[in-house]
Amino acid sequence: MAKEFLGEFEELVLTMVAALQEDAYGAAITEEIEQRVGREVTLSAVHVTLYRLEDKGYIKSKVGGATKERGGRRKRIYTITSAGLALLKAMKEARIDLWKMVPQLKFS
Repeated sequence: MAKEFLGEFEELVLTMVAALQEDAYGAAITEEIEQRVGREVTLSAVHVTLYRLEDKGYIKSKVGGATKERGGRRKRIYTITSAGLALLKAMKEARIDLWKMVPQLKFS
């Protein structure tokens, strides 16, 4: 089986799903990315990425209960799978190894 790689935005969304846990739904993920990373993203871009990650088996979803705040609409809640968590851990370790290769830079 070929090793799977994620794009930068996929990694960002997957990380947010892992971080937000039971609060990981499209709008919340969009807001967190904008607040924590300072990057403007559209809800539709986040949804497309969530669908792609679910197709790859890195997250799964379920429909939550309807709320008054959402006009009776239900949220689709995402959770990271063991495969998704393993991939995030491997990506983190690879990045740490790469950063260890960078010499200490001195700024004047």
